[in-house]
Amino acid sequence: MDRLKVLVVDDESRLRKLVRDFLVRNNYEVLEAGDGETALDIFFEQKEIALVVLDVMMPKLDGWQVCKEIRAYSKVPIIMLTARSDEQDELLGFQLGVDEYISKPFSPKILVARIEAILRRTNQLGAAEVLSCGGIRVDKGAHQVFIDGRAIDLSYKEFELLTYFLENKGIALSREKILNNVWNYDYFGDARTIDTHVKKLRSKMGEKGELIKTVWGMGYKLEADE
Repeated sequence: MDRLKVLVVDDESRLRKLVRDFLVRNNYEVLEAGDGETALDIFFEQKEIALVVLDVMMPKLDGWQVCKEIRAYSKVPIIMLTARSDEQDELLGFQLGVDEYISKPFSPKILVARIEAILRRTNQLGAAEVLSCGGIRVDKGAHQVFIDGRAIDLSYKEFELLTYFLENKGIALSREKILNNVWNYDYFGDARTIDTHVKKLRSKMGEKGELIKTVWGMGYKLEADE
């Protein structure tokens, strides 16, 4: 299988190198740009870019302008990087069709994990039909869940929630992020619905429910050995 292309756009050369090294190590082909104009030139010259990692603050054209230009022609997944933790920025990003929003400083390892989660979600990594972790096995095709080999019954949303946790194992997920990806962006209910579903899911999973950890003040993450 050909390596997937990732375009990394940031005016900090050291950060680009750090991200590039991690991505290359994980078998991606990496294209780089140090400003918004160069990023657009590369994006429209190159074919089959699988994902764009895009800094907000850049010379010539900032990340928002680059995002708008790309979104006018393409639905390619976009991860925005920012030095600020501003809710308005995050809302603007989602309105422009940004798939992920990561604040600096960040762990390159986590960035790669999020890239892979997005590419699985968009079927560019050939999303696995069967996911397994820590004695939990999810068969997406058959819509079945097994805990230590024993089948358990889950509602549709509980199944989607557990699948999302498995696809993002080890990553702390905010309630808003879970809503956006499991309930979709058009859900305007209370984020506390997540807590209710997680409680029910943990109960049905028995002892394995303890693998879904609460990240206080944020959300949840699944922690388990392979």
